[in-house]
Amino acid sequence: MKEKAKILDKEAIERTLMRIAHEIIEKNKGTKELCLVGIRTRGVFLAERLSQYIEKIEGSIVPVGILDITLYRDDLTLVSEQPLVRKTEINFNITDKKVVLVDDVLYTGRTIRAALDELIDFGRPKIIQLAVLIDRGHRELPVRADYVGKNIPTSQNEIVEVRLAEVDGKDEVVIVEK
Repeated sequence: MKEKAKILDKEAIERTLMRIAHEIIEKNKGTKELCLVGIRTRGVFLAERLSQYIEKIEGSIVPVGILDITLYRDDLTLVSEQPLVRKTEINFNITDKKVVLVDDVLYTGRTIRAALDELIDFGRPKIIQLAVLIDRGHRELPVRADYVGKNIPTSQNEIVEVRLAEVDGKDEVVIVEK
């Protein structure tokens, strides 16, 4: 696969996450009853970073949970004969909480549908909001993000890769051709 364009560098990702943190605080009128839940893998690291930014801004710690949607996917048999299932870790009660679900790229909406199905198994939040670093369009389900870092119109022949230091050794968002 050939890298076509760099969309965000490290500094742009930091600025974008800081802006999203401010938007989350503003929309929720502070951090009371607020929690973040990241979708494995990169959504978890983005949620942790957002929590750190919110703590810097508001001075209060927002809990972060980890969601592994593998068993909730509607394409599980297409992914692998032996899909890797990792642990979901939500070590706090989400009932009556304001939950911000965090992912790296919003595409068809199917990942978010699976995440919602699993999240509801943990309780009944007051509200569920969605924060994504990149919205690339091409929705197959009626899903939209409440907080978007950047909208990137793409073709079906392109892939948006979010690379984060925690997993990939560097922070950047690039478009690659299939």
